[in-house]
Amino acid sequence: MNATADRLEFAPPPTPGLLRALGLAIIAHGFLAAALTWGVQWKQSPSTISAEAELWSAIPQQAAPPPPPPPPAPQPAAQKPPPPPAAAQPKLPDPQIALEREKQRIQKEKQQTAEKLEQEQQRKAQEKQREQDKRLAAEKLKAEQDAKRKQAQEAQRKEDLKAQQEAARKLEEQRKANLQRIAGLAGSSGTPASTGTAPQSSAPSAGYGSRLVARIRPNIVYTETLANNPEAVVEVRTSPDGTIVSRKLAKSSGIPSWDDAVLRAIDKTAVLPRDLDGRIPPVLEISFRPRD
Repeated sequence: MNATADRLEFAPPPTPGLLRALGLAIIAHGFLAAALTWGVQWKQSPSTISAEAELWSAIPQQAAPPPPPPPPAPQPAAQKPPPPPAAAQPKLPDPQIALEREKQRIQKEKQQTAEKLEQEQQRKAQEKQREQDKRLAAEKLKAEQDAKRKQAQEAQRKEDLKAQQEAARKLEEQRKANLQRIAGLAGSSGTPASTGTAPQSSAPSAGYGSRLVARIRPNIVYTETLANNPEAVVEVRTSPDGTIVSRKLAKSSGIPSWDDAVLRAIDKTAVLPRDLDGRIPPVLEISFRPRD
């Protein structure tokens, strides 16, 4: 008993699923046998039985003679075949007609050639006309451009000439002013129209008063509106360099606010411009109106 137990202990374990594998193998072989049987076509040939028999008469008899042949049928009379139709004779062309056709063909070719030549000439004439039109248009455009350029040059020349004349006029005026200033510095303050004999004029130039007013008026600050236009006259004393030394009201306008505004403007100006001869009168009387 112990020996048997020892042998089974060291024996390999049984294979699992043996019955299942055996069943699947039997089923697979059954399907394979059915498929092979279904695909085989058994050839079966039907059995044919053949037999031969011979018949014999008990009493010999003579056979009847064959019937006579029927008389030959009468042959119809042979008909002659119709004669074959006569072959149509080819109609020979008339030489005059052929010659006329040839003349017509040649004339037609000449006419076509003449038409082609005329079309070619017309095409060349049209191209030549187009080229001429283009050339005329280009020449016209160039002439217009040249005319515009000449007009611009003429206008520029006139502008340059005008600018040169204006510059020359200004130079001439400056030259005259310089000459007058030099003459004043040299001891002669008269204008070119002066007829006196004194070396210097005792009074300022005609436009000097307006220059003084134009110099002082921007400094006047006055916002009141006056019904009339009163005049205030101020006496101004200056040094040789134009600095205002003193000022006083020589004639009142009757409106103190306007007089004070004029005096404040003179104080703010501080320095007066020189006259054309380069001098500044030491004593001046300047008039101011609100609406001037």
